[in-house]
Amino acid sequence: MPQTLQRVTANELQAHLAQDKNCQVVDVRECAEYDAEHIPGARLVPLSTFTHQAGEIDRDRTVYVVCRSGTRATQAAERLQHLGYPDVRILQGGLQAWVAAGHAVQRGASRVWSLERQVRGVAGGLVLLGALLAWLVHPGFVALTALVGAGLVFAAVTDTCGMGMVLARMPWNQRPKDATSATGTPTS
Repeated sequence: MPQTLQRVTANELQAHLAQDKNCQVVDVRECAEYDAEHIPGARLVPLSTFTHQAGEIDRDRTVYVVCRSGTRATQAAERLQHLGYPDVRILQGGLQAWVAAGHAVQRGASRVWSLERQVRGVAGGLVLLGALLAWLVHPGFVALTALVGAGLVFAAVTDTCGMGMVLARMPWNQRPKDATSATGTPTS
């Protein structure tokens, strides 16, 4: 029977990091999000490649999993728990809660929009395109707007986003192969 996932507040995580140098923070957001800002010392293991990289996370150390708001961190923590990691905890409220609590973040120079912003831009663009094509070319193009709407409703109900998963794999959201060290942290 699986154990209940532990959640910690931003202040609790800050206290753990200050007291225990043996704990590790694993950020499961995508590369562009991580490059824009992250908790200092956090290791990037994107959810989109998590299955392949999870084995690189140290089992003998407490694992604190973080994402933007907590949803992806929960998915990653469940996978780690299923793989037998003994001490996995989720940052409640994600990086948003960390920043709101006034804790330090390391900021990068990434000019790539966040994944959520990319999804909103693409979805809005497709709806606008479908409406314009339906008005100017053929009424059947209204199906494009309906398809996007159905996809957004599905994403909300299931708390997964197919468009976000596709966008996460786009070249502009990937870090060059030589930009990370073997430990998953950016090189200078």
